[in-house]
Amino acid sequence: MSHVMNTYARLPVAFSHGQGSRMTDVDGREYLDALSGIAVNTLGHAHPKLVAALSAQAGRMLHTSNLYRIREQDLLSDKLAERSGMQEIFFCNSGCEANEAAIKLARYYGHKEGIETPTIIVMEKAFHGRTMATLSATGNRKAQAGFEPLVSGFVRVPYDDLAAIKAVAEHNKNIVAVMLEIIQGEGGIHLASADYQQGVRQLCDEQGWLMICDEVQCGMARTGQWFGYQHAGVQPDIATLAKGLGSGVPIGACMVGGKAAGLFGPGNHGSTFGGNPLACVAALTTIDTIEEEGLLANAERIGALIRQLFAEALAGDKGLVEIRGRGLMIGIELDRPCGELVGKALEAGLLINVTGDKVIRLLPPLTFSENEARELVDRMRPLIKNFLAG
Repeated sequence: MSHVMNTYARLPVAFSHGQGSRMTDVDGREYLDALSGIAVNTLGHAHPKLVAALSAQAGRMLHTSNLYRIREQDLLSDKLAERSGMQEIFFCNSGCEANEAAIKLARYYGHKEGIETPTIIVMEKAFHGRTMATLSATGNRKAQAGFEPLVSGFVRVPYDDLAAIKAVAEHNKNIVAVMLEIIQGEGGIHLASADYQQGVRQLCDEQGWLMICDEVQCGMARTGQWFGYQHAGVQPDIATLAKGLGSGVPIGACMVGGKAAGLFGPGNHGSTFGGNPLACVAALTTIDTIEEEGLLANAERIGALIRQLFAEALAGDKGLVEIRGRGLMIGIELDRPCGELVGKALEAGLLINVTGDKVIRLLPPLTFSENEARELVDRMRPLIKNFLAG
């Protein structure tokens, strides 16, 4: 009997170890991992550079607390600032913590601007986390149900709809920020258009608002750029990271620049574990390995190949709605709920996910090879076809 709280409908499998894009369960059966811990295992499993770096750091020091300077945190903040165009970085442990920091920053900014009830524009189908503030910012009633009263201070609009944001601006003078995912992961792999992102940036500049980009799932090279917003050539005031930042070691970051820089001082925010030496070494090694092994280009190339192969494999299937994504963040939308495909894929030795009820979500490690991409499509094709024919 397990005493783990029943907060997940877990699949009937437990894994003992992994190597690259392969995982092996406790019974010795191997699986192809096309989910990477929900966009977490950036370098796959047991990457030798990461294993060596973590082992060495564990032998030196795990934790000191943020009462002291942390050399590894300084190095990581420099690397992230160089690649993101941001000026300051706060380290935490997860995506929801990074988004909490972003929400607090926006409210703090609003109060400094003389706004008594700072309000943030958020999106339908968004997912920002499960703490009370991030849950309130999330656009999923199923996730929110039973946890009311939610935190006030959010106005929701349709995603990728600039006119809707402009309409809010006309009658609500308490707006301080717009918060969006560049690619909505939990919402079904929906991409914000470049024109929309650029329009949001321009509107935020005109109105004196902060632009907040949630990059928790799509950041850290998953889309073929370091950060999703870089495809549209925009620069947010706040961007949040987690998931793939430490390749499996928990670490999150709230990165700020522009109007958000210099807002927080000592005592405004904090984290006991955030940015400890072990987590920062994991992130530093992740960044270095991405660059040394050309994984930005690999994510773009292999992601495009997977989308192309699925388009060819499923051509003519009436139940296929759309194949979309960017880099190794891919969604295959069907015309009906398809959650049962997760179990079918598991039986076939594949790890996938379904989100938004009807979208097969694929988030392979950035180390995924061309042969693994072809294997993934070959194994998934009959599962999808049989499902649609049933």
